[in-house]
Amino acid sequence: MPYDEGLAERIRDIFDGDDDVTEKKMFGGLTFMVNGNMCCGLNKEDLMLRLGAEEATEALKDPHARDMDFTGKPLKGFVYVNADGYAEDADLEAWVERAAKFARSLPAK
Repeated sequence: MPYDEGLAERIRDIFDGDDDVTEKKMFGGLTFMVNGNMCCGLNKEDLMLRLGAEEATEALKDPHARDMDFTGKPLKGFVYVNADGYAEDADLEAWVERAAKFARSLPAK
């Protein structure tokens, strides 16, 4: 299973009505782009988030978050969140909104 389709639907619900959000298959999973910038995505059961360096450092204090290291080396400004960290809809929405805030702070592509 490349990614959890149920999780993808939950993320789509969060972005429902946002015209600046598109989907793209990448990193072996599904990525949500905001204004052409990577925001968040999923790979298997992990939620991946682009938060920027400062916010990612803060996010790593959460017991469900870890460095995004699919290449074997952590990507600066990105984190993975395991399924326990987004089990509740409010938790998923909070994570996704953090990533969307960062993506929207970047110049549109």
